[in-house]
Amino acid sequence: MNTNSKSLMDCLKRIRPIEAEVYAEAEKESEQTQVPLEQLLIKQGIVSDTDLALATADYLDLRPISLNGFTPDSLLIELLSKEKWKELNALPICKIGSRLTLAMADPFDIVARDTITSSTNMELAPLVALESEISEVIESITNEPTQALEDILRDMAEEGEVEELGKDSLDEDDSLDNMLETAGEAPVIRIVNSILIEALRKGASDIHIEPMEKSLRLRNRVDGVLYEIPSPPKNLQNAIVSRLKIMADLDIAERRVPQDGRFKIKALNKEVDIRMSILPTVHGEKIVMRILDKTALAPNLGALGLDQLSLDNFSYALGQPYGMILVTGPTGSGKTTTLYSALQELNVVGTNIITTENPVEYQLEGINQVQINPTVGLTFAAALRSILRQDPDVLMVGEIRDKETATIAVEAALTGHLVLSTLHTNDAAGAIARLIDMGIEPFMLASSLLLTQAQRLYRKLCPICKKEIDIPMETLKKNRIDPDHLVDTQFYHTAGCPKCNNVGYKGRGGIMEILLIDETLRKTILNNTEADAIAKIAIRNGMRTLREAGLDRVREGLTTIEEIMRVTSEH
Repeated sequence: MNTNSKSLMDCLKRIRPIEAEVYAEAEKESEQTQVPLEQLLIKQGIVSDTDLALATADYLDLRPISLNGFTPDSLLIELLSKEKWKELNALPICKIGSRLTLAMADPFDIVARDTITSSTNMELAPLVALESEISEVIESITNEPTQALEDILRDMAEEGEVEELGKDSLDEDDSLDNMLETAGEAPVIRIVNSILIEALRKGASDIHIEPMEKSLRLRNRVDGVLYEIPSPPKNLQNAIVSRLKIMADLDIAERRVPQDGRFKIKALNKEVDIRMSILPTVHGEKIVMRILDKTALAPNLGALGLDQLSLDNFSYALGQPYGMILVTGPTGSGKTTTLYSALQELNVVGTNIITTENPVEYQLEGINQVQINPTVGLTFAAALRSILRQDPDVLMVGEIRDKETATIAVEAALTGHLVLSTLHTNDAAGAIARLIDMGIEPFMLASSLLLTQAQRLYRKLCPICKKEIDIPMETLKKNRIDPDHLVDTQFYHTAGCPKCNNVGYKGRGGIMEILLIDETLRKTILNNTEADAIAKIAIRNGMRTLREAGLDRVREGLTTIEEIMRVTSEH
């Protein structure tokens, strides 16, 4: 605890400077009304509840914590009743040994702390959090009726429901009536709901339901890595598949060909889209569901975590009336998220934005989105030709895959349209070489291109359990990194706690390599289209490579050097 002479108001005024007259007036009113001064300042809008939380943390020498997107550990919640946590305005974060880390809206509340200590028989390590965020997390727990999958399966086994439901479920000649009946059984509905909600709780991006010869495997992709979780028995396989087909409005009797569909669910106080793909395999139908949570989209470029130079360059290119912006990277590197963030910045009443996507991932208000359908002839190139007759200001092409699409996109950029698209290349300079390989003339590319960008996603260290380590000299030598470039850097490594499911990482961030096309580079493109030559000039002009951007995140303590080495390569 803090022992120096600073007061809470001193800390608050340092975080949010308050004019002397305003402060004196508020202080006078506080004395008259007997309302605590800090609460009065919040009520009058002079300071925010976030300001007060940060000031409280500073005053008590405690760490503040954001609970945005936090998934509590059900075992820790059960230490007290959910109603009691709500009453005490506190939330358990993690437990290490006999030490319980706790988020509290009011760490001054000695009664609450004594209650928790006596009830749990643990030493408390309080953190400061917003009361509204604590309440929101507790409400999401209190209002969630779905059981964990393990509990559902245990209850079903005790009641004999598993065998009864699954006895004929592997029969390939099941009648349609029987499949509909089993898919509508309450236990199957509960199992499917639990699978979906558990994935949302863990922040999964994909759910894999995979039929094996003698089992059914269930895996969630969290922060880019697949993790296996307890799975339903094999004899419920067809009932679960049929239930999901019904939800996605697909043909439940068709098991021979792939099917794609989508549906919406409301859970954990939000509405998300689920995009589902079904693929027949030798042991049954494999299902992959992509969870599309619109609330997770960055509202603008500033929220993507770019360094200032990269943000300035990207914003400059986005502010041009015409030209082409290319976002590159491997599958799953967040290219679509970046494009949607850029589109949301451009999405104003006076701008006509049309996209061509395959598939449309997030449906955005105010933007005209076209779903590509090659089976009926609606390819990227065909859609682009029609879109150019729709008086667009901004075009977004989901992906440039062939010469025809590339040619139309470049011509659109040359004729007064802002064009955004993606390519699969390893770095920003490689996008230029790829387009020229496709047959685009260098003079057309030099005239139309505004910016190319390459990106990767890295896993962030869990802020609760990350541990300090000495400089990993072996890792630096192995990857040819000069230790002098990381002087005074505090390195961290993974530990594992309930908040991060004992992985050590929680959430992902983006690193970007942004190449702004200036006059020097335009001349280079005309004379030398090799990616290495273009990259060297861009680096001389101040471009930060993916590796350098990643090392910046290491310096900031956001991730490990091993993680950055995993997702980047040497230029």
